[in-house]
Amino acid sequence: MEFSDIDKSLIRYLPFSYAKRFSLLPIRRENGTIIVASSKPEEFQPIDDLRLLLNSTVRIVFMEENTLLDLINRVYHEISTEDEGVITIEDVSDREETRDILESSDEAPVVRLVNSLLSKGLQKRASDIHFEPFERDTRVRFRVDGIMHDIQIIQKGLYPSVVSRIKVIGGMNVAEKRLPQDGGIRVKIAGKDVDIRVSTIPTAFGERVVLRLLDRGRVMIGLKDLGFSAEMLKLYERLIARSNGIILITGPTGSGKTTTLYASLTHMNSSEKNILTVEEPIEYQLKGIGQMQVNPKVGLTFARGLRHILRQDPDMIMVGEIRDRETAEIAIQAALTGHLVLSTLHTNDAAGAVTRIIDMGIENFLVSSSLIAVMAQRLVRILCHRCKEKYEPADEELALIGVRNYKSEVRSQGFYRKVGCDECLGTGYLGRIAIYELFEVDDEIRRLILHGGDSKSIKLEAEKRGMNSMLADGFSKVLQGITSIEEVLRVTQEE
Repeated sequence: MEFSDIDKSLIRYLPFSYAKRFSLLPIRRENGTIIVASSKPEEFQPIDDLRLLLNSTVRIVFMEENTLLDLINRVYHEISTEDEGVITIEDVSDREETRDILESSDEAPVVRLVNSLLSKGLQKRASDIHFEPFERDTRVRFRVDGIMHDIQIIQKGLYPSVVSRIKVIGGMNVAEKRLPQDGGIRVKIAGKDVDIRVSTIPTAFGERVVLRLLDRGRVMIGLKDLGFSAEMLKLYERLIARSNGIILITGPTGSGKTTTLYASLTHMNSSEKNILTVEEPIEYQLKGIGQMQVNPKVGLTFARGLRHILRQDPDMIMVGEIRDRETAEIAIQAALTGHLVLSTLHTNDAAGAVTRIIDMGIENFLVSSSLIAVMAQRLVRILCHRCKEKYEPADEELALIGVRNYKSEVRSQGFYRKVGCDECLGTGYLGRIAIYELFEVDDEIRRLILHGGDSKSIKLEAEKRGMNSMLADGFSKVLQGITSIEEVLRVTQEE
């Protein structure tokens, strides 16, 4: 049964809690009869009640329970977003059974507004919801695929109540408006477990609020789905199968480094390996992997956590980020004593990671002997499959991405550009994929590091030995019709 075939006007007569409890969902009208999907057709009483509620004869069609519950969640989630009809949230972080926010019955306007935005944010795949107060009103924006989108304006007089509501659900001090605060809550929205992290800061016109949405039920992406070329994937799988050494993944905030790390750990996870992590924060729980969250308030830093993890007999260690000399020193010692260490740095390209570690005060010989590979990455948006259009790029546009002699080199390839439609919020893009550059530290690069080679010389040597730049990897995805030249240039323009 197709989701689009359901007559949503029938659903408005039936409370979500009732539909979920009795596994009933009105589908459509047919010759004066309402077709109702049920996983429990033998239970007559709720079906009779539904007949009275709809004031019509009903015909039951059987549907497997899990399939039906998933359909109920999707339908009511869409309706609640359209109507701003999500009702309430309560803190269920410590409860064994998480209550779905669609099942409550609080009709307070502020409650409905806040939860409508949460529901809509989840539906639109927003990673963050921003509440930005100005002199006359407050702007609400969603970050989708890394780009901000205006969603709604909230009246100035209503906004303080909205902030108070968010603070209540985030377990924060409602009375404190002068200092920044952090909070969080775990809720269920349309059957999905969602972690919400809350951050507030005081500004001239009120408190600015940002909500980070993390869908705990999201299926972890595998290495094959990240965007690696076949050759690069083969190399990376071989590197993370090594028994010792450090692999660094670099890129700015929001470039997908954590997703790559999680995919790497999941790929290597087995009953034969002891894998431990130190993170800030733990974004997703990985079954079979020990995850420790940094807590500076009690003195648990990356360095201290890493030092104690080494006493837990690990085979593979993931350190969320190398921020200082102490963490770098311990990570290198771990690599030199027989552990594989995966971590991240904030640098513009792969070669820059080497000089960044040395700048932290680590000796060149320690870096050259422990580092086995560096990978830099960015996220590019994927062209919307529904509205993208084919076109012939100008020579000037191709020159910007480093392509010469286009007519002879890639004549047979198709180029696509964004258009925009309802499905992609008018952006022309839907989803994201990574572009990479990866080099293995071989004897020649190790010699360069040992003798103090700068990042430029390391990069040139890596390219001589077959490393493709992120720009080149991005262009290969342009030729596959995955993304556009404009998008690749947007994320690599600082190179």
